[in-house]
Amino acid sequence: MSKRDWQISAHAGFIDGRFIVGDGAFLTVENPSDETQVASFRGLSEAQTAQAIAAAREAFDHGPWGRYSSGERAAILRRYVDALIRRSPIFEDIVVAEAGCPRHAPVMGSQVKVPMQHGHEIIDLFLSLREVEDNWLPLSHRVMLGGHSIQSLNRYFSVGVVAAITPYNFPVMTALWKVIPVLVTGNTVILRPSPLTPLSALVFADAAEEAELPAGVLNVVLESGIEGARLMSTDPGVDMVTFTGSSPVGTQVMIQAAPTMKRIQLELGGKSAQIFLPDAVDRAIASAAGVCMGHAGQGCSHGTRLFVPEEAKDEVLKRMAEVVGRIKVGQTEDLATQMGPVISEAQVQRCEHFVKLACEAGGRVVTGGKRPAHLNKGHFFEPTVLDLPDNKNPAAQEEIFGPVVSVIGYRDLDHAVEMANDSPYALSGYVHGADRKVAIEVANRMRTGTVNVNGGMTSAYVSMGGHKMSGVGRERGVEGLRLYQQLGCINVA
Repeated sequence: MSKRDWQISAHAGFIDGRFIVGDGAFLTVENPSDETQVASFRGLSEAQTAQAIAAAREAFDHGPWGRYSSGERAAILRRYVDALIRRSPIFEDIVVAEAGCPRHAPVMGSQVKVPMQHGHEIIDLFLSLREVEDNWLPLSHRVMLGGHSIQSLNRYFSVGVVAAITPYNFPVMTALWKVIPVLVTGNTVILRPSPLTPLSALVFADAAEEAELPAGVLNVVLESGIEGARLMSTDPGVDMVTFTGSSPVGTQVMIQAAPTMKRIQLELGGKSAQIFLPDAVDRAIASAAGVCMGHAGQGCSHGTRLFVPEEAKDEVLKRMAEVVGRIKVGQTEDLATQMGPVISEAQVQRCEHFVKLACEAGGRVVTGGKRPAHLNKGHFFEPTVLDLPDNKNPAAQEEIFGPVVSVIGYRDLDHAVEMANDSPYALSGYVHGADRKVAIEVANRMRTGTVNVNGGMTSAYVSMGGHKMSGVGRERGVEGLRLYQQLGCINVA
């Protein structure tokens, strides 16, 4: 697939090994950097989504995929990952065009390079796992009456048909984190990307065709509405739903999946805290800038609440205003651009709304807080620092999903931890401190899915997942693979 292919393609899906044209409502993809039209075509209808589910069901129940050994599946998927890697330049073009990611900014590495590295690593990790494990049965329980011995074993096998629904912010990364684990564990999948950033999903299909994945193993559904996604979370032919997106939508997915007892994995919203110990206050300035330049703050694990000692807050805000205020906001193809647009006009308005609420509740804008005056096209919002009086402020409690960070002072570390944990979300967290012993002690008190001490990492070997309104289940790592497997017990006398 060339750059021109994805630009002119009218295909809206990949079902049972074939690209198809949609007969649903029109789907128009906009470039958030300049508001130009990237693509427009008919999306799939609900009936066509049902065909995709049926194809995945047939491929799982009667196709060869589930009968292949782990090694055979891995060999095919290595061809598939290689085909994806060869398409990295196309992925980059699409992410720039439909997601508004600056081409020359460091965040582009997270959009394409990192997930491409993870492809083979996920397969390697899976091959290191046991398909059968001995249960923790005491020796005294291994002998039955009459002197016969007994074994008790756990075995892992595929869940079945998995519906994978991905968000707009990191479309390639989130799709790969679902598709490869789902397939390597022997399941079949229907991939449904966000209607805001759907085009990269067609590249996943194109690579599958080249790698000769069996028909029906990977299916792709592009739609303009939510009818297909709703069907994927209610249809009895789907055994599991893995969803990344907002907490309100994740809640709805959980409700829709409940009547058929589908397994679910939800990677949802976040309002992650960064605690800066007194010996590491200087690091807050770069951290604030990093959040804004991390795809215009559109990341669920971004540390958007920054807690600093009260006595250092004024100086931190002064220096933060200087650094964050100098971030170059501009068009995605500009070599100098450090931060691009948010995804849509609605998201700009959301940023404006929460800045207004923050000020009404006693906060103030230190820098930013509005649309850039020099950009009259595109969905841009200035990198923004808010000075908040407390953690109860709306800007500290709600996920904004834009380049807006909140700085809050703490009296002591007990107060910092208390505020960090006072959130409906619990996806990620950060502790910065020169004294690593104290930093780790603070990290151990944070009730969140992941805590990063003096740095962070995104690895295929390390899982990530949220608590509370940030979701259920884990992605990546051993836990993210076992998630797509059923656990069964075999007792053998």
